[in-house]
Amino acid sequence: MLSDLEGRLPELRALYEDLHRNPELSGQERRTAAIVADRFAAAGLTTTPGVGGTGVVGLLRNGDGPVVMVRGDMDALPIAERTGLPYASTASGALPDGSATPVMHACGHDVHTVALIGSVEALARARDTWSGTLLAVAQPAEETAEGALALLADGLFTRFPKPDVAVGQHVQALPVGLVAHSPDVLMSAATNVEIRIFGRGGHGSFPEAAVDPVVVAAFLVVRLQTIVSRELAPAEPAVVTVGALHAGSRANVIPDEARLSVNVRVRSDATRDRVVAAIRRIADAETRAARCPREPEITLSARFPLTRNDSALDGLIRATHEEFLGEGSVITIDPVMGSEDFAYYGLPGPGRYEGAPVPYSFWFFGGTLRETWDETPGAGLAKLGALPGPHTATFAPDPDGSLATGVRALVSAVLASLASEEGAPPGHPRQD
Repeated sequence: MLSDLEGRLPELRALYEDLHRNPELSGQERRTAAIVADRFAAAGLTTTPGVGGTGVVGLLRNGDGPVVMVRGDMDALPIAERTGLPYASTASGALPDGSATPVMHACGHDVHTVALIGSVEALARARDTWSGTLLAVAQPAEETAEGALALLADGLFTRFPKPDVAVGQHVQALPVGLVAHSPDVLMSAATNVEIRIFGRGGHGSFPEAAVDPVVVAAFLVVRLQTIVSRELAPAEPAVVTVGALHAGSRANVIPDEARLSVNVRVRSDATRDRVVAAIRRIADAETRAARCPREPEITLSARFPLTRNDSALDGLIRATHEEFLGEGSVITIDPVMGSEDFAYYGLPGPGRYEGAPVPYSFWFFGGTLRETWDETPGAGLAKLGALPGPHTATFAPDPDGSLATGVRALVSAVLASLASEEGAPPGHPRQD
């Protein structure tokens, strides 16, 4: 089926360079979605754009058999690119508050989108070799944890056939040709916590007449680090990161307020609840101690679920990857603290869908040239700490290698799922 992949790589690479040069922020992926819709339709899929906002759904019915969903995400990040590539992004976009920002595909979603297109086209060309239904989903807004929920709320599993299984993948700084699986938990759950601290502004020469929210914010940043180190058991994985602190505009002016953006990553809902409760308690205590005129305003957003693979399905796909990609091409990894919204497709519930959960498998695949990987200091996966990774301004997967691996991994996973009885072995992903 993929015997012609090498010959098609130049065209896929050209598409990748175009998408990389023209990234779009979460929920704004109109140009990207139009390209995906055109490619799906040209491949013979019944194509529906505008699902869940800018999402695109392609349906290919090909006789009796299971329904297999394959998903790729399309959105980029508000980061100024510093890769130096000839096709580097110089694009800009608008943040929710209307302010302008540079935009970059710093998480590989351009690779995911092109790998999705290449896989769908390969499966469509070879429809005489398989039977069943392919549900191809180009998802918006993964970075904000809004895209999967928006698609489901817009009837993804009612307007279109509910899948028997769902598969997805993410490029990482692993070596090209390598695929990384976990039979159980792969990625953490996550939540963003926005904290608004209200002080009382004044002149920098009269601090006694003011309530300085910058000092409160500084104490809060340090104090929040004690949640993981002093309130959770050492074996309980969690991360609390203050990713942004905004306050003031001049050295001699005490501002009226300060804002902190906090990212929480955990492995269970119970731990998430404990950490968020601790953040609320500490923020309230620090503002009281500082005589702030108002309680802090705390808002939760970007709630990512735990990514926990169906062990039987993931085992099937892992074995297929080992056979299809070659000896030594598949490794098992421990859970990572990164997060994804893909797991929502496996979680029935209000606003999503009713009935049984959809079993899913999600894996990582490599985007770093083998020569670069071999020359990087360190042993094994410790090399990842020395390589540009996702969400950095220098993240630049090798186009040919990552696309070839991504297409092969996705096509083989779909074929394995289509060939399995009723779409998958028994079982479904457990959720904490």
